[in-house]
Amino acid sequence: MKDHKQPMMGRRTFVKGGLAASALVALAGCGKKGGDTTTTAATSTGGTLNYYLNNPECIDPFNCQEDQGTQVCFQLFDSLTNYDFNKSELVPLAATSWEANDSADEFTFHLAEGAKFHDGTDVNSKAFKRGWERIVNPKTTTSPSVISYHLALVEGYEELQAGNATEMTGLTCPDDNTFVVKLTAPYADFPYVCSHPALVPVPECSSDFDTFYYAPVGNGPFKMKEGTKWEDGQSIDLQKFDDYYGSDKATIDFVHFNIQKDVETAYREFQAGNIDIAEIPTAQIKDAISQYGESEDGYTITSGKQCLLGDEPSTYYLAINVKDSVMSDVNLRRAISLAINRQAICDTLFEGTREPADNIVPPSIKGYEEGAWSYSKYDKDAATALLDQYYPADASGKRGLSLNLSYNLDGSHKQIMESVISDLNAVGIDVSSTTKEWASILDDYDAGNFQFGRLGWIADYPIMDNFLYPLFYTGNGDNRSQYSNPDVDTAINDARTTVDDSERISKMQAVNKTIADDMPVIPLFYYKHSMVGSSKVKSIYIDPQKKADMSQCELNA
Repeated sequence: MKDHKQPMMGRRTFVKGGLAASALVALAGCGKKGGDTTTTAATSTGGTLNYYLNNPECIDPFNCQEDQGTQVCFQLFDSLTNYDFNKSELVPLAATSWEANDSADEFTFHLAEGAKFHDGTDVNSKAFKRGWERIVNPKTTTSPSVISYHLALVEGYEELQAGNATEMTGLTCPDDNTFVVKLTAPYADFPYVCSHPALVPVPECSSDFDTFYYAPVGNGPFKMKEGTKWEDGQSIDLQKFDDYYGSDKATIDFVHFNIQKDVETAYREFQAGNIDIAEIPTAQIKDAISQYGESEDGYTITSGKQCLLGDEPSTYYLAINVKDSVMSDVNLRRAISLAINRQAICDTLFEGTREPADNIVPPSIKGYEEGAWSYSKYDKDAATALLDQYYPADASGKRGLSLNLSYNLDGSHKQIMESVISDLNAVGIDVSSTTKEWASILDDYDAGNFQFGRLGWIADYPIMDNFLYPLFYTGNGDNRSQYSNPDVDTAINDARTTVDDSERISKMQAVNKTIADDMPVIPLFYYKHSMVGSSKVKSIYIDPQKKADMSQCELNA
C-alpha cells in the first residue's frame, strides 16, 4: 500500500520480528478490527472525531491503493481476515473461520451470519465474489483496478482481466455463508492477502460505479453520513452503523475526515482546535512530544500521552523508471543510491526519529536481513568511482547528467528531496524537480511520465511477499519502476507456492538480493508514526499500518 484509553492499553502492541507461522486454520471469532476477542469493548462516548486526511486517491475498494484512501475504506468495510499486531497472527473478521486443503491451493471461508450492508441488504458469499470480481473485471469501469494483482493466483483471474470471461471460476459460493477460493498454485500465505482492505464484499448497488465511487456502501462499523459523499479536496463524513454485525460496534457517532492540502496546514488546524488527530510536521516532532507527551506503546493515544512514534512496516524510497533512456543504466542507479546520505536525512530532518533503509523490506517483517541491499548505503567515494567509470566529469566537475526528480510537496517531502538533490549535485549530477499534488504524481507514475520520484510502501499485509511481489513483479500496478526480470518473476512464483514457512522465506530472501543488485528502486529510510491527538481524544489505537481503530475511539466529554 502506498504511503501514509485504559481498556485498550497494551492490547495491540506492535511486535518486532513480524509474523508467526502461516495460519492455515483460524479459530472462531468475528467482527473485531484489532482481532482481540477477550478485552471488553470501549464504552460508548458519542461525539465526532475530526481526523486529518490528505486528499485520497480513492475511497472505493475498487482502487484502494494508498494509505489515505485505505483509512476510509477500513472504516467502511470489513475484509475476511485482519492482522492482529498484538498476537502477531492473522485473525478472523468478516469470516468466522477458514481452512485450507493439504496442498494450500484451496481455501474455504465461513462467513459471519446475519451481517448487513449499510443499505440493509445481506452480506453473503456472493457479495464477496462480486467484490473481488469487480476489481478484476475490465468492464467495471474503463480498466481493471491497479491493485487487481492481489488476486492473480485465483483461478480464472487472467480470463476475466482479459475480458474473455464474466467471472472467476476459482470463486464459488456453496451457500450464503461459505466462500471457496481455488488458486492456480499453492500459496500458503493467501489468508493474509484476504486482509487487504480492497478485498471486501460489495452490495448490488455497486453496479452504479459513479455513485458508489464517491459514496461507497460497505459492511463495516461506519457508513457514509446520510446524504453525503466524498467532497473531493474538502471532506468525507461517516456515521456509526447501528446494525453492524461485529462485537466492536462504534463508540462514537461520527467521523469527519478533514481534508487538507498538506501536513503543515493540517497541523496548524490541529493547534487551532479544528482537528483532533493530525500528522506532526517533521521539524516539530520534538516540540510536539514536549507539549503533548509521548504514547507508551507508540500506537495508542491517551490523555497526556498523545504523540505516536511507533514503528511501521513501511519503507520510503525512490522509484526509478528503468525504461527511461538514461535511468535504464543499472550502474547509474547504483551510483545514485550510493551518493545519498540517508543518515543525514534521518538525523537532520527527522531529529533521529527515522532509521536509514538498507533493504526494501523493513526490520519489522520476518525475513528482513540487515544490509541485504548492498548499494543501499552512503558511500560517496564508491558513487564517484562508478560515475567516473561510466560518466566521466569535465573540467568543471559536470558529467553531462541532467535528471528530473518528481515528488509531492505535502509533509516533509520537499526537504527530503532537496537533501537528495544536494547529495547528487555533490557527485556531479544535475537534478531538476517536478512537483505536483499526490494524485497527479501517481498519474504520472502510472503513465511512465517520470525519471525518478519519491514513493512510500506500507505493507498491505505484513509479510515479505507483500514488498517483493507488488513492487517488482512484471506488470503489477504498483511496480511504478516498470521493472521486469523474468528470473525474478520465476523466483517469486516459486517462493509463493512453497508451503513450508522457513523455506518460503529463504527463497524470498534470495530473490530480494537479486532485485537489490538490479536497483529498480532506492530505499531511503523506514517509516515511523508521527501523529498526535488532541486533548479531546481519550483513547484511540492506530496500528503499525496506520489504520485507525475508529470504532473503539473514545472522546472526552
